[in-house]
Amino acid sequence: MTLDLDLARQVLAAQPFANLVGTELTAFGDGRATLIVAIRAELGQQFGYVHGGALSYVADNALTFAAGTVLGANVLTGGFAITYLRPAAGDRLRAEASVTGATRRQAVVNCEIYAESDGADPVLCAVAQGTTRTVERELAG
Repeated sequence: MTLDLDLARQVLAAQPFANLVGTELTAFGDGRATLIVAIRAELGQQFGYVHGGALSYVADNALTFAAGTVLGANVLTGGFAITYLRPAAGDRLRAEASVTGATRRQAVVNCEIYAESDGADPVLCAVAQGTTRTVERELAG
């Protein structure tokens, strides 16, 4: 199944966890995807920064959506590594992922995660790299 931005947004909306977190897909196509997550208190840790698990989630999903632009809708993350560069705080997280290389069944994808606040320069908080692969399963409708 070939995805465009509208169909990719439907796939995102079908993810209960993405709805819980409040994830928005703002760009999708040509080996790239961008996800936005509003920063709110429920995503925090004890020092007031965004919890690393929230950063990992948005990296994981951005990697997979970027891969979906070249592999189609039936794709899952096979694994990824994330490096936290600095604490995330602000109004929103922006995860920008791009496919580095792909075969018919798998892709390698890089992701940069920024913390953004209105009126301030974005802050690069984390980087991730992962692999994705196609699966032999239809999406639940």
